Amino acid sequence: MRKSILFALALVSASFVSTLSQAEEKSAWTLSRNIAFVSDYYSRGISQSWHMPAVQAGIDIAHESGFYAGVWGSSISPQTYVDSTTEIDIYTGYNGSFAAVEKLAWSAGVIGYVYPGGNWNKCPTCTLSDGTTKVTANQGFETVEANVGLSYDWISAKASVTLTDWFGANRNTGFESGSKGTTYLELNANYPLPFYDLILVGHIGILDVSTRVTPGAYGTYDAGKGVPDNKDYKIGLSKNIAIANTNGINLGLYYVGADDTGYWSSRGFGGSSFNGGTKSKDLTDNRWMVTVSSTF
Repeated sequence: MRKSILFALALVSASFVSTLSQAEEKSAWTLSRNIAFVSDYYSRGISQSWHMPAVQAGIDIAHESGFYAGVWGSSISPQTYVDSTTEIDIYTGYNGSFAAVEKLAWSAGVIGYVYPGGNWNKCPTCTLSDGTTKVTANQGFETVEANVGLSYDWISAKASVTLTDWFGANRNTGFESGSKGTTYLELNANYPLPFYDLILVGHIGILDVSTRVTPGAYGTYDAGKGVPDNKDYKIGLSKNIAIANTNGINLGLYYVGADDTGYWSSRGFGGSSFNGGTKSKDLTDNRWMVTVSSTF
């Protein structure tokens, strides 16, 4: 039986319960929770939900020293992460500021992406470099990533690098090599507009995957479209609506998409269904996305 997103989050965050309880009792600690509904779960310009709505939730703790840790989850599509309907992110790190420059801050952390039940060997159409042998290796989509960032007032930049293979991409899953060392560079802006308490949100990112699909491994799907690299973008508006003495509800309207090599298109390997059949979608096409979220 598949677990719901909330049940999956409860299992993963069980180890945090004691720490979270103590955090609420100490003024040096802060505890926050968040929940969101998105019309399409785009991450780094790629739809993780097969262009369907997603429900998301998370828990975070932070210490006045700059230490932080948390767990966050979202519903996803088994068409991309075969046999998994849930993404769970577990992360920790530190952030701080530079005394010499007001509003200049830094961050450093590690994040792990977990996909319960998902495995490359459950993909009926995934083959090795000979194009005929089915992937049988026990290879999940789990990925560990380190990141460092800088921010100044309303603008920020972050660099991330995988410490493991990028979502299980290696020789055992039809790629030319392992994908450890894959990088993602991003620039983000959250600029307060002088009217209606609106925030102008902007984002650009560059994904550089350190491998490619082995030519011939996936037939027509990888013909010239075996490189997962892309450049993604996001622009839109957000507004927070206060309710009583709470943080209220945040509403967002964004235009998202990516310029990719064709890997994520309906004719590329990344845009084909890993869950069997002949389904395919352009997972990086341009579209409007609506978000409704709250932090409490």
